[in-house]
This record gives sequence, structure tokens and C-alpha cells, in this order.
Amino acid sequence: MVSKTVAVTMGDPAGIGPEIILKALSETELAGAPVVVVGCLSTLQRLQHAGIGEAVTLCPIQHAADAHFSPDKIHVIDEPLADPDALIPGKVQPEAGDLAYRCVKRATEMAMAGEVQAIATAPLNKEALHLAGHLYPGHTELLATLTESRDYAMVLYTDKLKVIHVTTHIALRKFLDTLNQPRIETVIGLADSFLKRVGYQKPRIAVAGVNPHAGEHGLFGDEEARFVTPAIEACAARGINVSGPCPPDTVFLQAHEGLYDMVVAMYHDQGHIPLKLLGFYDGVNITAGLPFIRTSADHGTAFDIAWQGKANAASMATSIHLAMQLA
Repeated sequence: MVSKTVAVTMGDPAGIGPEIILKALSETELAGAPVVVVGCLSTLQRLQHAGIGEAVTLCPIQHAADAHFSPDKIHVIDEPLADPDALIPGKVQPEAGDLAYRCVKRATEMAMAGEVQAIATAPLNKEALHLAGHLYPGHTELLATLTESRDYAMVLYTDKLKVIHVTTHIALRKFLDTLNQPRIETVIGLADSFLKRVGYQKPRIAVAGVNPHAGEHGLFGDEEARFVTPAIEACAARGINVSGPCPPDTVFLQAHEGLYDMVVAMYHDQGHIPLKLLGFYDGVNITAGLPFIRTSADHGTAFDIAWQGKANAASMATSIHLAMQLA
């Protein structure tokens, strides 16, 4: 077994995933890193023929242990499309969604078997995933199902701002109707254990409120009093250094400036908007609560620029590098 090997999944092959993988592994300091790509070899070769990542040799392997890493090679565990030449860049296709699913499944099996120590995922397209019959809201829920993980959460990670989410891909109305104290307690606990796992001895956690001004003592909503405050008090009683509920319009800036190590966001956009504004290109998506490290580029498939050589690979490179560090 190769020590601390990272499996990188292709994501949706019709998006920018194949391009940013090739760029990250050939044009950055990651060249020669202990990384194996799980994806369609023919798709990567098509991109090389178009002039992207052509300086490296794609080496098909059967197992991660077969890899012999060097800066001029990228090792690929082939998960092929049935008809690679029929793939249309920049278009939602069920075949592409199915490939994205199979790559994640294969990499997860490798991680669970100890063949790799972490996974870094390129972006998939949720519509294509659903067209292929894989009815998951995204990577987080798919990985939780594959690993049979019950308590998990999405983390967005940069050097200066780290956010963990109570809910993610869910309608705002449904979020409000299903918000509950046990889930908030679970996510605060996941935040504490995750930060300790990555080196914070005494994590400082802030919890964002649900409503403007964190409810302003009930003037703008009672979710804070009913769910958020009791969850914070219960976690503090267990010894977790947690504060809140904090006004959502200021707490992310406070964390960015160093007052807190992580913010618990209540819903998807509450956490995503500040992090993407302050760290779009170096932000990494991590799933907390899995039995292995999983990171991801913190952006979508960008079909509008797919296969054009325009995609920025910085977030993909950062996610791979962070997966290596955390592994």
C-alpha cells in the first residue's frame, strides 16, 4: 500500500473537472504527488489532444499500490464511459452523471479498504446525476450513504475562514420547517471534533443565528430561543467552547479576522456566500464525519467554459494539497 495516497475523482466529465485535474497535477507543485485519478482515461486523453495537460503521460493502473509517482506521470484508474467519443462538453448528460457517481463509488471503496487515505472530488452536476438515476443532492449525501455515515456535515475551508453547515441542499422553507436542536448540537460537535482532528487544540466555535440580528430577542423570529440557544448551552455543558447565537451579518467577518476558528451556518447560502466572497479560489469543501478525509474544489462544473482551457485549477489544487495534509 502506498502511504497517504489521495484518490481524485473526475466529477462530471462534460464539465471542467477533467481539465482542472490535469492542470492541478501537471502545472502546480503537485506534479509527482501521491495522487491517483479515478475517471475516464479516454476523456483525459481527448483533453490532452486539445492541448490541455499534454506535458504529462497518462498511465493506466489497476490499483493505487501499482503507482510509481513522478512529475511526468499521472496515474489513472480507468472508469470508462461506454462511448467516450459521444460525450459532449458543456452539456448535461445522464452518461456523465453516471460516470461521476461510479468514480465516487470506486474511490470510496478504495478509501474504505485502505488503498488510499483521502479523496479529493472534482465537481459533479446534480441534474446529470439525477438523470442517471442517482437521486442524491450532492457529494456530501452520496458519500454519507456509501460509507453508512449518520452524523456528517459540509465544511467550507480556507486559511482564514472555516464554515460548517447545519443544512445544505434543501429548500429554505423546508429548512425552517425541519430545523431542530439535536441537529444543531450534532453539527457543533462535528465542528469541535473536526477542528481538533486538523490541529486546533482548543477550537473556538461561533454559531450563526437563523434570523436577522439573530432574532433580536424574539422580535424577528423565535428559532434562536427554541432551537439554537438550547443547543449551544447543551454543547457548552459538554466542554465545547461555543458562542452564539451570533448575528449572521457580522459573525463571518469576525471569524475571518481571527475571533473564531469556525462558524456554524444554519443553511447553504448563509455559509457559502461569505466564504465564496472571501475565498473563492482557495476554498475547499470537506465532508466532516466520514471515516476518511474528503475534500473538493469549492465550485461547480462550469459548463459554459468546459474544455476550453479557461478553467482555474487553484481550488482543485488546494483541495488535493489539503487532502494530502489532512491524511
